[in-house]
Parts: sequence; C-alpha cells; structure tokens
Amino acid sequence: MSYSIDLSGRVALVTGASSGLGTQFAWALSRAGAAVVLAGRRPERLKDLRAAIEGEGGSAHVVALDVTDMASIKSGVAHAETEVGTLDILVNNSGVSTRQKLLDVTPDDYDELFDINVRGAFFVAQEVGRRMVARSRGAAPGTFTGGRIVNVASTAGLRALSQIGVYAMSKAAVIHMTRAMALEWGKFGINVNALCPGYVETDLNAAFWDTEAGQKVVQSLPRKRLGQPHDLDLALLTLCANESSFINGTILQVDDGHGL
Repeated sequence: MSYSIDLSGRVALVTGASSGLGTQFAWALSRAGAAVVLAGRRPERLKDLRAAIEGEGGSAHVVALDVTDMASIKSGVAHAETEVGTLDILVNNSGVSTRQKLLDVTPDDYDELFDINVRGAFFVAQEVGRRMVARSRGAAPGTFTGGRIVNVASTAGLRALSQIGVYAMSKAAVIHMTRAMALEWGKFGINVNALCPGYVETDLNAAFWDTEAGQKVVQSLPRKRLGQPHDLDLALLTLCANESSFINGTILQVDDGHGL
C-alpha cells in the first residue's frame, strides 16, 4: 500500500510567505495541489513568488496582511476568501526573532516579539477559526467541514536556550495556544497543531551561521548540521492532509534530534 498527500481542491493561507520558511511552505502546499494564498505586510514582495508558482502550473494569490493590525487581519482573510474561496488550511507562520541576553532586552524588543509571534498568531488563527466554525455549523450533511491550522512554533519553545530567551518564551506561548485551540475547536472538525522546527538555514539567518557564534551553535547540535527548509515539507503536509483527522493538539518537533 502506498500513500500520497493530495491537497487538490483545498485553499491554504500562508502568513509571512515572502521569505524564509513561509516561502518554502507555500511551495510545498502548491506542489501538493492546494491553491495558495500568499500573505504578508508587503504584497509587492510576494508577486515574484506568485509568478514562480503559477509558472509551475500552481494556483497562487497575494493578499496584504499585517498580523499586528486587527483591521488588516480581518480584511486580509476576507479578501483571501473573496478571491479564492473558503479557507481550508492556515499556516500561521509570521514571526520574528532577536538574539540578545535577557539583561539587554528592552521593552520595545519584548513588545515586538510578543506582538507578532503571539498576539498576531492568535488573532489570525481566531479570524480563520471563526470562519471554519461557522462553515461547520451551517454545512449540509456529507459536505467537507472543519480545516487544518498549523501554528509554526519552535523547539526553542520547549526548552531554555541561551541568547534567545524572549523568543523562546513567545514560542512557548504559541505551543500552549495551539493546545487550547485544539481543545475548543476540535468538535468542529478543526485540527490545530504546532510545527516546531529546530535550527534551519534560511535566507534570513544565513549570515549568522558563518560567524563564530553561529558555528559554535552548529557544533553543539547532535549531528552538527543545519536543516534546510525543504526538510520540513513532509511534516507540514502531514499536518495539513485530509487524512490527518486524528492528529489534533500535537506538538511536532522537526529538529534532527536537538531536543533529545
């Protein structure tokens, strides 16, 4: 018996899609057959990605969405559904990080991390979740209801790590948020899970890995290597798959054994 993950007919919204893991997640979902809505604060940066996905025969759309602005969240999600149709999948990926000692963290640093990583993630999921719940309540028997929400957290949210303490705190909040959403929304067929990547090299952090501090981190890892964005594809697609209805409230570590 063989298995394949086919998301044909599904619509997926990816926040923070303009770079890093968000771009890779959009590609993975598109190649699995989903229509992908690329969301970000600067939609002009997403047009090249849309063109590339469409060049491979995929379906991609761009919406402006700033996770720190409630009006932008509401209008962005509404625009996505108007343009493409009902959202079946949310990849809640927008996030920022900072590398500094706890004694050096300013109130502005703290507020930015929690505003984007926690508050923004919560209200995006709430807006999408509200629509998924409404669809489930009003659905005709036998029609597709529910959906999949994947909150992108981090293995840093599961353990204390030096120099990224506030970031780790914010991702720990995302992990607990995931469990709370899974508990409340599961009865509507909405599966909410968290994807916790380990150290993955992206265009946003590539310069750091060439530094002495970066190499020290790499050498501390179990297999002394970094992940690549595509290493997360299978985990993401599994959580988004139609067949994953029994996976709810799961915190999935994809970290090459770093959390052991």
